[in-house]
Amino acid sequence: MSLDGIVTRALVRELQGVAGARIAKIYQPTDNEIVLHIRGQGTNGRLLLSAHPSMPRFHWTQQAWENPTEPPMFCMLLRKHCEGGVIESVRQDDLERVVWIDIRHRDELGDFSLKRLTLEIMGRHSNLILMDPATGYIHDGIRHVTPAVSSYRVVLPGTTYVAPPSQDKRNPLLENAESAAAAAAEAIRPDGTLDARAAAQAWVNAYTGLSPLVAKEIADRAEGRPERLGAVFREAMEDVSAHRYRPNLVETADGKTVFSALELTHADGAATTFSSMHECLEVYYRDKADRDLVRQRTADLNRFLVNETAKLEKKLVKLEETLQESEEADKLRRFGELLNAHLHELKKGDVSATVIDYYEEDQPEISVALDPLLTPTENAQRYFRKYNKLKNSKTVVEEQMSAARAEIGYLESVLQGLATASPSDIEEIREELTEQGYIRQRGAKRGAKKKKKDAPAVLCYTSSEGISIYVGKNNTQNDYVTNRLGQPSDTWLHTKDIPGSHVLIRSAEYGEQTLREAATLAAYYSKARNSSNVPVDYTRIRNVRKPNGAKPGFVTYEGQKTLYVTPDEAWVQSLPSVVK
Repeated sequence: MSLDGIVTRALVRELQGVAGARIAKIYQPTDNEIVLHIRGQGTNGRLLLSAHPSMPRFHWTQQAWENPTEPPMFCMLLRKHCEGGVIESVRQDDLERVVWIDIRHRDELGDFSLKRLTLEIMGRHSNLILMDPATGYIHDGIRHVTPAVSSYRVVLPGTTYVAPPSQDKRNPLLENAESAAAAAAEAIRPDGTLDARAAAQAWVNAYTGLSPLVAKEIADRAEGRPERLGAVFREAMEDVSAHRYRPNLVETADGKTVFSALELTHADGAATTFSSMHECLEVYYRDKADRDLVRQRTADLNRFLVNETAKLEKKLVKLEETLQESEEADKLRRFGELLNAHLHELKKGDVSATVIDYYEEDQPEISVALDPLLTPTENAQRYFRKYNKLKNSKTVVEEQMSAARAEIGYLESVLQGLATASPSDIEEIREELTEQGYIRQRGAKRGAKKKKKDAPAVLCYTSSEGISIYVGKNNTQNDYVTNRLGQPSDTWLHTKDIPGSHVLIRSAEYGEQTLREAATLAAYYSKARNSSNVPVDYTRIRNVRKPNGAKPGFVTYEGQKTLYVTPDEAWVQSLPSVVK
């Protein structure tokens, strides 16, 4: 991962100033993240400590985390032992991705006690552990490790802390140029040229704290000359030893984004430099963390909506079969009338009747099945009853099919809203499904009065012509944009026959560029986000109607024109926007 021992060293260095500051508040917004609100010593900010399996990290954060109504047990434990405490020191274990935060706090008796928060950044094995540094006693960890999971170390309350297993690698900061060159000697080909990739891998295997990204950067600085290997390695380590960092983030040609505490000269792509390593990580993880948080909090909703959609699709298949059967209603009527015309030729006990089909031009003979227990008249009446039943069921089935298709369309619109939701949008979607009777309200008390709804926060872009473009990202916001914000002369846009957002150009007059930009936003915030030449309908808001009793987000419209656009994520991200 990009967050290696060198990045950890840079982050810890920037945190040295919090020594003597106090932990004012402690929050646990998710299962894997702790946020410490730190004040004092010229510091007033929120420090994120994350043991996320795929995004472990620590840095100052500006993100507005939404905390649960009841704090988890680990959070309560941290509040007991650390809230109000003074940070004594922030240190790194050698060049490992292990950070120690020592906190002095008064216990229940008023005596000072020292506690240690240990953040282990180890991918899916990452953990955050509260322990007593004097005894090694573990108070608890954000993630428990039982003997069934690991025979090497156990992380449970009351056990003794055991450090992560050593990889028996050397500290690169203590190496000289000769030993660094010797470690990568196998990367020199028989013809004397340098294999930079092999040199980087050799250093990763030999030294602790080096990621493949940084090792590749150092090897590339040798410019293919084996004799420069030791020198460039030592130069880089001297920069790290002296805390001369160049926090930067590079978006590579293949669309990936990487970051490092050292300048990445070998990475081919657009680079952004930062004044601090903490700022670099905040920018890198901000969108990733939001998407992961949305994925966690909407997993149950996604699963429910997918299952409900599958049930409706199965129902449609059965209704289609019933409809096909109803198409034979006329055939049953004809059988009944033909039997009536040949009653004199039939008798009770016949299992079939061969009659002339007067409905065909050549009047062929056809065979009609009979119930031998019924009289000829009763058999004819039996066919008429089946005919009437199928004829009546056809209308009912068609109505049920129409309702099922409409419900599938609604569920797909909710799924689309979840796909583009931000953490703040999730509760709106959940409330909508509760109001529509799909899910139960969490923690609702019988007889409790409903709170009056506030206007939803809606995303507002500014076009290149300076005109406001509003985008509803879920059905609640769509209804607000269309029915509350929209004026009769404003222009309304929506992808043609594709679930997506309601988009509103909040102006009677605008140019062609604004129209295309609004259409691109409509295509981007739709199910066709990854498609090209997406059809987008647009019309004046006066032509848009919401039928009585229609589900949220459903409207009908007329007088529309269609524009074809291709969504561009990079362009959408660059367009100025605010949440109103």
